[in-house]
Amino acid sequence: MAALSPGIVEITAAAIFSIAVLHTFSTRYFQHLAHVQPAHAGLWHLLGEVEVVFGFWAMVLLLFLVTHSGAGPSLHYLESRNFTEPAFVFVIMVIAASRPIIDFAGALLHFLSRLLPASRPVAYYFTVLSIGPLLGSFITEPAAMTLSALLLRERFFSRNAPSAFMYATVGVLFVNISIGGTLTPYAAPPVLMVADKWGLDIVTMLKTFGWKAAIAVIVNAAGVAFAYRKYLRDQPTISPVLARLDVPGWVVAVHVAFLSSVVVLSHHPIVFLALFLFFLGFTEAYKRYQTRLMIREGLMVAFFLAGLVVLGGQQKWWLQAVLTDMSPTALYYGATLLTAITDNAALTYLGSLVDGVSDDFKYSMVAGAVTGGGLTVIANAPNPAGFAILKDSFEDGAIGALGLAAAATLPTLVAIAAFQLLPG
Repeated sequence: MAALSPGIVEITAAAIFSIAVLHTFSTRYFQHLAHVQPAHAGLWHLLGEVEVVFGFWAMVLLLFLVTHSGAGPSLHYLESRNFTEPAFVFVIMVIAASRPIIDFAGALLHFLSRLLPASRPVAYYFTVLSIGPLLGSFITEPAAMTLSALLLRERFFSRNAPSAFMYATVGVLFVNISIGGTLTPYAAPPVLMVADKWGLDIVTMLKTFGWKAAIAVIVNAAGVAFAYRKYLRDQPTISPVLARLDVPGWVVAVHVAFLSSVVVLSHHPIVFLALFLFFLGFTEAYKRYQTRLMIREGLMVAFFLAGLVVLGGQQKWWLQAVLTDMSPTALYYGATLLTAITDNAALTYLGSLVDGVSDDFKYSMVAGAVTGGGLTVIANAPNPAGFAILKDSFEDGAIGALGLAAAATLPTLVAIAAFQLLPG
């Protein structure tokens, strides 16, 4: 397939996108500058927030478009973008992080962990890193990321936790969330982009992707739990307060109903946003059963994803040419690597624009996109949510991009082995 001929707009947009990607790898440097240059700490803190990066550079792109093409075409481009996913991630993150949902999920995972033949902290850690991501196939990956990250932060992350342990945990969490949503066709953003066009129903997902992903998720969780078993065994046993569900069952049921309704209506932003307003009203009416809602964190994540939508819309000219010129095997590894520098849902969307592709092409595209979804914070839509929840536990309040990539490499290799070596 011939490459699309880029003009000044496409070339400039690609350059701005490249700068934004480099910026995401430099956020710890900006956070460091905030400490050593207090006179400009506010600016450095702003530029050191990963969630701000793509929104900031999307603004730069829009200013360029206004200068180059005028306000009318620029507004038309902006309004042609689909911002349903950022809005959905914001809503699902806030609801999933509410106290009744977290307490219910924590109690459920604690109960399941007690069935395992291991010490309580090790078993609970393994359960959160395995069952949590696999739940993403049913409650969506953003919800699973929010739940798992909050439970991990509550129990295992602190300023005293070893840095290597926290990075290893985040690496496994991000990879497992990315591949753990492939048991169904509606939970993982890169699968959702192509499910209808490529006929990926729930039976196909389970037979082709789901069982392999489940094996990789369990292996990754077991591996990191075994590697840090000594540290985990030294952690205090879960207290009765944390293990007990102390929110009334009917309140939990209402929250679960809101969560389920938003998941089912994830393609209808007007409806799920209206439901979200009702949810806010309910939490205000029964605030004694609530803690602070993660409104700010959710908005930051949505801002990040919206910026990615704006910037990513101008990358088709080179991404599609690269993807369509590859063999199935090269496509798998190419998609895995490309996912690290662009959202995996954008990759599969571009793949879906190509007509007459083979089943091998479809498999390689989807499998590669989810395999590389844990390597960077921009690789998978739920990653910014996990980043926002866990980053304050790290030095300088930031998760280093290189540290994350290194920590996610081994679990990514496990996912590669599952998708490339297992039959079917």
